[in-house]
Amino acid sequence: MDVKQIIDEAKLLIFDLDGTLYEDTDHFDYYCRLLQKRVPDEKKQAFWDTYENMKNGNHPVTIGKVYDIQNDASVTVDPMTLQVTKVMSFNGQEWPEEKVKDEFSGELVYDFDRLIAIGDGWWLPYATAMHFGLKQADTWECYNATKEYMVTDQFQLSKTPGLKQALERLREEKKLVLLTNSEKEDVKRLLKELNLDGLFHRLCTEGEKPLKTRDKMQAILDEFEIQPHEAVSIGDNFINEIAPALLMGLKAIYIQPNRIEVDHENLHVVPTLANAL
Repeated sequence: MDVKQIIDEAKLLIFDLDGTLYEDTDHFDYYCRLLQKRVPDEKKQAFWDTYENMKNGNHPVTIGKVYDIQNDASVTVDPMTLQVTKVMSFNGQEWPEEKVKDEFSGELVYDFDRLIAIGDGWWLPYATAMHFGLKQADTWECYNATKEYMVTDQFQLSKTPGLKQALERLREEKKLVLLTNSEKEDVKRLLKELNLDGLFHRLCTEGEKPLKTRDKMQAILDEFEIQPHEAVSIGDNFINEIAPALLMGLKAIYIQPNRIEVDHENLHVVPTLANAL
């Protein structure tokens, strides 16, 4: 069964926002530059170099990992079992197996205080900031400033070709839901900028993914009286919206331009949303 058939047969499509309905990444760099200004001058270059290494996959902390703020470490988690398989210090030293077992026994529980799922580009500047001693208040202020910048004339979102027309067509026969961690007003502004406002039957904002992904998805299924196998989760963040959906019995379309090693009968990988719709 190909991706388009999966979409055609579904009754409910649950979309992520950032990295899914738009795939720009320049705003992550903007966010990081704002944070960089808050570290001492002698650390600014190291701050940026660390972020660049993370972004390019040349650092223990990178997309797909979990950043442990308390231990300043990169945690590798099997997203389907939530078991920790490996831990490396920020400078690249691997933890002994016994230490991993002592620190992380059982399923890993994500939160937004200590164990941060690095599922997309928003979290790389955050992890860099935590390592260099900034406070969460710093990251929040810079994040909000970035969101404000994203709705100015200086920032232009790239619209996915044919997306609006595809959603208009799909909306006539399926339920379309947006499930995002972004705040409601930010979501409304971004959808207006993308010319996608009014196309979703439900906007589920401040979703607290991945901590509450399954709860939110279950509430959506219940609201529209849809069975898990009749729904598809579509997103670019495997930890946030793909693995939880597969564990619940939903089908999933993972937007990922690079090769991945995960294989699942209900998982379909596409390089861009345009390839799915």
